[in-house]
Amino acid sequence: MVLAGIGAGLAVIGAGIGIGKIGGSAMDAMARQPEAAGKIQTAMIIAAALIEGVALFAVVVALIAK
Repeated sequence: MVLAGIGAGLAVIGAGIGIGKIGGSAMDAMARQPEAAGKIQTAMIIAAALIEGVALFAVVVALIAK
């Protein structure tokens, strides 16, 4: 049970770091090219959603595999 908690925690931490990097890079890109902000924001949201989906899947697998 402890290992399942550790696995779920690592998945959530990894997702948080990944989404943070995406957000930071997107803000940097929007600051450099404000005219492309809409396209950058759309790509950022799609990438963050994909990472969140993988993290949710990893948490479910970690908790089921206990």
